[in-house]
Amino acid sequence: MKTVNIGDFKVSEKIVIDGTKTSWDLEASKDELEYQLEKTRKKLGKLQDTLYAHGKYGVLVCLQGMDTAGKDSLIREVFKDFNARGVVVYSFKTPTALEKRHDYLWRHYIALPERGKFGVFNRTHYENVLVTRVHPEYILGENLPDVNSLEDINEEFWDKRFQQINDFEKTIQQNGTIIFKFFLNLSKEEQKQRQLRRLDKPEKNWKFSPGDLDERELWGEYQKCYQDAINRTSKPHAPWYLIPSDDKRTARVIVAEIMLQELQKYKDIKEPELDDDIKAKISEYRERLKND
Repeated sequence: MKTVNIGDFKVSEKIVIDGTKTSWDLEASKDELEYQLEKTRKKLGKLQDTLYAHGKYGVLVCLQGMDTAGKDSLIREVFKDFNARGVVVYSFKTPTALEKRHDYLWRHYIALPERGKFGVFNRTHYENVLVTRVHPEYILGENLPDVNSLEDINEEFWDKRFQQINDFEKTIQQNGTIIFKFFLNLSKEEQKQRQLRRLDKPEKNWKFSPGDLDERELWGEYQKCYQDAINRTSKPHAPWYLIPSDDKRTARVIVAEIMLQELQKYKDIKEPELDDDIKAKISEYRERLKND
């Protein structure tokens, strides 16, 4: 099986999304991919235990992608061996009335992982420059002071919003949050096949919504918005990774390997040592317990 090279997926220069890969060959069978994922996620789970004891970093994992890109199953499979207390998943839907009474980043800010934990955003703060950019009428529902009509939602508006997102990520990174941003890069043909499976299999019917087909018709618009968002916000402190996702098993292995390799670079993440005076009395404490 081929080694996952982070440089193949990390966005470090401007990309043209039509020219990026939606499939990737790791030269491995299905069984080999599942075995590799199992090994990697166990290492991640052990690393998370150390992260929790260390208590100085939190990890934010952002997952974005078109409908059927595989976000839910990736979360289920990649984080399977984590201690349940060490990872929290948030799925951001249409903003509630309460959330609309705050700025658009508020609900994401309060969901950030505490130090020692992983937080997974299934759809993220980037929806505010993706869905709302394809459907700018949604912005009107935010009741913003300087936005009274669609004409006010211009390029200057989006420039400010991208700057706000970059500032948000820079602030949390400087305060101990390690950020991973994964775009699950799916081909339009593979999405079609996955949507058909949702219709063909009764147990999958619940996942289908007629609105999914309406959004599929806007595929080109979404791709342009993803390209712009990725190019504007892939920074050294919060890079984007483009994950070829036509094959779900391969995508899961790549995501898990990227996280493991990057987190292993943090040499200061280690379990804290006991104070010298406590270590000196370990034998005494042990005897007290034995004689209890």
